[in-house]
Amino acid sequence: MVDRYVYGKVERISPEAPVPINKVNKVTSVLGGAANVAANLAQLDCNVYLAGLIGEDDNGGLLKGLLAEAGIDGSGLVTRTGHATTTKMRILGARQQMARLDFEEITSFTAQEQAELTGWLDDRISAGLDGIVLSDYSKGVFTNGVAALVIAAAGKAGIPVLVDPKGSDWSQYNGADFVTPNIKEISQCIGYDVANETEAVVKAAVSLHKLYNFLNLMITRSEMGITLVSKDGKVWNNPAISQEVFDVSGAGDTVAASFIAAIAGKLSIRTALNIANAAAGIVVAKVGTYPVHRSELLQLWSNWRPLRWEPYRPLTRETMAEKIRMWQDKGETVVFTNGVFDVLHRGHILYLQQAAMLGQHLVVGLNSDASARRLKGETRPFNKQEDRAVLLNALGCVDDVVIFEEDTPKELLAQLRPDILVKGGDYRVEEIIGREYAERVEVIRFESGYSTTELVRKIADSVKKGKL
Repeated sequence: MVDRYVYGKVERISPEAPVPINKVNKVTSVLGGAANVAANLAQLDCNVYLAGLIGEDDNGGLLKGLLAEAGIDGSGLVTRTGHATTTKMRILGARQQMARLDFEEITSFTAQEQAELTGWLDDRISAGLDGIVLSDYSKGVFTNGVAALVIAAAGKAGIPVLVDPKGSDWSQYNGADFVTPNIKEISQCIGYDVANETEAVVKAAVSLHKLYNFLNLMITRSEMGITLVSKDGKVWNNPAISQEVFDVSGAGDTVAASFIAAIAGKLSIRTALNIANAAAGIVVAKVGTYPVHRSELLQLWSNWRPLRWEPYRPLTRETMAEKIRMWQDKGETVVFTNGVFDVLHRGHILYLQQAAMLGQHLVVGLNSDASARRLKGETRPFNKQEDRAVLLNALGCVDDVVIFEEDTPKELLAQLRPDILVKGGDYRVEEIIGREYAERVEVIRFESGYSTTELVRKIADSVKKGKL
């Protein structure tokens, strides 16, 4: 589809009716719908091929021109005589949307059109593809088993498929690797309103996994980020980037495009989620449908992962508080978390990376040896506080480490006063100690399967059995 934007200025009310008069000063047109997914992929320097249905009309010609400008191969487009190319015209005044005009005609694919698409897809798969996105806008293409046909062909070729679904019956998407509904869409499918809370979202996803055959459900949750629940029960939570929001148009398309690009590039699910969230954070700060540029994503990614080679230097809480005030005075967000971090493992790293994504700086409060001993028992910690601090400080996602002697970080937080306090696990916000000293509190689930206690148990068992 085509997204058109009419920009103007509102200064008075019409004498003809009680409506504002928008004095137009600019009209722009961009690729929308599935074409916006393609545009996002093209801006990420992917080779993109687009298929779908358009009309033989002015807007259809406009869409083809926009595809050519973006370097997108539109050879898979089926052009139908007498059909209206779906077009959404948004009227904006002072950067705010006043009205939307939709031009569209929803009719099903004919058998001949489906045959054209099938032949084109077979040729593209034979030539080599790294990923396929099914962007379903319920405009008539994904009927008569078209989605199932594409997924089956991709499965035979070992090509990952991501589906942006519509409607309440998702059976035609069975076999897809990733299905990416938002909260509204997952509610429509499951038949009740799903609260935008992690526990409720995971419960709904698990229920849908029992109904359908998807490898992964990836639920986009607006300001709460993205939650991915796999068929085997694994859960990944990726908090949204702190960002001023101007327009969410096309944000779901950006998430789909950036995520499949990462997966097609053989990156991990965790990294792909981080990239998708980063891309969405860029897009919602823009007005209108906006394909994220690769250079923007790389710049943001580099800012999150600063290269620091300075050796660890112990910091007093007074010095740390001064650094935090300096960052905050520059408008930078400071995130704080705390823990013992005795035997550093993958679960710790993933948790700290997620925490760091919430702001520009991550400060870790580290329990001293005496504090850890009181909390964990006389045999702990295994590593001295200075050694644990050095390991944490060496992580690219951690800015500074400050050691505290108390059993809880409450006194430390009273002095540091970060913008965001992060805890890991299944805490309720009202249970978190020191929450009154931060602007916001976030709870991040720990990666399942990783535990210091479990590592210690395995080592002890190995010693008992004489294997160590």
